[in-house]
Amino acid sequence: MKQPRFTGKPATWALALISSCSSLPNLIADDESDIAPPPPAKGCIRIATFNVALNRKEQGQLVRDLKKGDEQAKRIATIVQLVAPDVLLANEVDYSDGEAAKLLRDLYFLKPQANAWKTEPSTLANLFTAPVNTGMPSGLDLNLNGRTADSDDSWGYGAFPGQYGMAVYSRFPISEKEVRSFQMFRWSQMPGAKRPKLLDKATGEEKFFHTDEVWNRLRLSSKSHWDVPIEINGTTLHVIASHPTPPVFDGPEDRNGCRNHDEIRLIKDYVSGTSEGGYLVDDKGKSGALAADARFVILGDLNSDPKDGSGISQGIIDLLSSKRVLSDFVPESQGAVEAAQVQGKANAKHKGNPANDTGDFNDNEPGNLRIDFVLPSSNCKVINGGVFWPTSEKLKGSDPKLADASDHHLVWLDIELPAAK
Repeated sequence: MKQPRFTGKPATWALALISSCSSLPNLIADDESDIAPPPPAKGCIRIATFNVALNRKEQGQLVRDLKKGDEQAKRIATIVQLVAPDVLLANEVDYSDGEAAKLLRDLYFLKPQANAWKTEPSTLANLFTAPVNTGMPSGLDLNLNGRTADSDDSWGYGAFPGQYGMAVYSRFPISEKEVRSFQMFRWSQMPGAKRPKLLDKATGEEKFFHTDEVWNRLRLSSKSHWDVPIEINGTTLHVIASHPTPPVFDGPEDRNGCRNHDEIRLIKDYVSGTSEGGYLVDDKGKSGALAADARFVILGDLNSDPKDGSGISQGIIDLLSSKRVLSDFVPESQGAVEAAQVQGKANAKHKGNPANDTGDFNDNEPGNLRIDFVLPSSNCKVINGGVFWPTSEKLKGSDPKLADASDHHLVWLDIELPAAK
């Protein structure tokens, strides 16, 4: 079934911002030079993912907030302008027929922010966004509490359709007609899927949590999985965008943990070619995985840390160890190290390097985690990268609330794309 999509067209004045150079001249005030990363090297493009946490409690609330002027959105835009990516995936932008994503671009990303310093407008004038499963009623009792209209009973957890949506922004043209989405792909279509099970207390035996009737209708993606092709100087880069469910907020059946694992597995299988992803069918009915020689970058809040947290870590470990994925360069920040030391508690017990953390969460459980990823294909080359998480000392000359604009931090990589054959 073909889904309606929105590809925002920038205003005429915004088009004037687009140029063939990698970035516009740095107009950031001297006080901000310590928190803005250096511009990409010649021939590189900067790609970023950022869970901006702009989700709201009510449908339409984000649109209203953005129109009247939203302080959180201003800080999010400031961070985006400081890092100046050429391609950005924004998670948790409520979907409302594309309006919220468009307002975020036009009123925030493309306009210098009125702070105590100057920031340059973003060049992210091209936009792709589409419906997601969050808040979309399934009509089924998915959490087995005897009701069918809870947020938990939607195809993806959400209080209303489109909550926790996502959007891809780009300086380069987006090939909208070539986009593939897997919003409606059924979990049961995945060979060897981790179907949730529950121990029957009466018999002592394991049984499936969902009935066969429900299982055969369940969608795998909690939001959606997208393949968004972007044309960059004659080369096609496939942005593989998603936002798997957090592996928590369930019961002993671990249905969210199983789903998170398999949502990440879908990504791995898709970029691994026909041998592993041949079973996939997109929302237009097209079968198969990404071409074996395609250039891609995996973006998103994947909600799974390879070393810490409560998820089934094998999913993210398998993705990071895939031959098709470049994962040796791990972005880091000193702000994350400082946060782990100051906050302590769960962070003190973590196995992972705190410098690699991207999310700042409850100090007691789970602590700060590395769950946001920028993962290029192995036929690309990583030149630089980092996590926008300045230390408190570096933020003294800036807005100290920048560090708390979201509970996640923007992750970026500068990569070289091989020339098109």
